[in-house]
Amino acid sequence: MAAGAKPVDLGIPGGEHLVTSEQFLELDDLPSGVVFVGGGFISFEFAHVAARAGARVTILHRGERPLELFDPDLVYLLAARTRALGIDLQLGTSVTGIERSGEGFVVHASTGGAVRRVEGALVVHGAGRVPEIDDLGLDIAGVAWDQRRGVTVNDYLQSVSNPAVYAAGDAAATGGPPLTPVAGYDARVVAMNLLEGNTVRPDYSIVPSVLFTLPPLASVGLGEQAAREAGLTFATHHEKTDGWYSSRRIGEEASGFKVLVEESTGRVLGAHLLGPHAEEVINLFAVAMRGGLSAADLKSMLFGYPTSASDVPYMV
Repeated sequence: MAAGAKPVDLGIPGGEHLVTSEQFLELDDLPSGVVFVGGGFISFEFAHVAARAGARVTILHRGERPLELFDPDLVYLLAARTRALGIDLQLGTSVTGIERSGEGFVVHASTGGAVRRVEGALVVHGAGRVPEIDDLGLDIAGVAWDQRRGVTVNDYLQSVSNPAVYAAGDAAATGGPPLTPVAGYDARVVAMNLLEGNTVRPDYSIVPSVLFTLPPLASVGLGEQAAREAGLTFATHHEKTDGWYSSRRIGEEASGFKVLVEESTGRVLGAHLLGPHAEEVINLFAVAMRGGLSAADLKSMLFGYPTSASDVPYMV
């Protein structure tokens, strides 16, 4: 079973006026004003596209910090860059309803108890997705599942309540992040376990994640809070890099990194990047972590120069 995901039902009046990310991509013309509900991947990536294409863009996020899966210090830099682009990023703002008004829509929202109205020609759902499995008759098949997390599976992605059923990707309640490559990886694990018996367990410990804004934001491994909660002792290498050549040569003012290095072993626990080519450089950290390379190993590497990869030795 690999049924994918769908936008979560927000349970607000006028929710039927929201368009999905798929519908946004199918637009023939970009509306003059776009309101994104939620401050996650979809909203930020599409907002950066829409704003650069000339639309007036607003992001409404109910939490105090958007992009909660990424490092908060780098998110702060990206949020500032997002606002400098002209995007109206409103935090601590809950959407309470949407209504049609003439050729466009009015989004009703609440910020600190104050009621607000935000107008736009299009309102896009970017407030999270859930597994699209509620119409599969899983209860009839005796498959245990949760609307928000998916099918309850064991270490082999096999249903804990019906051993004839396996689940992959968004349909499975695993510890893996909801990313396209993870879904493909899960599918391979399921195929092997179906054909050869339960022999393969998925490993989600080192999975790079990228937000494709400009500049991109990327992450792999543990964040500071998770590393502390795990009882690890580590050094945090953190710096803004807008003055580095890799950023200065294209005039990028929002760039930085945070890399966690375990003090006793020198292994890289986590890497978090914001800036030009972060979407590629993060893969170097992932390979190093998967291959057991230490920070000292990365420092001693000679990279082609001038490239974004040549910054890596200065990050560890």
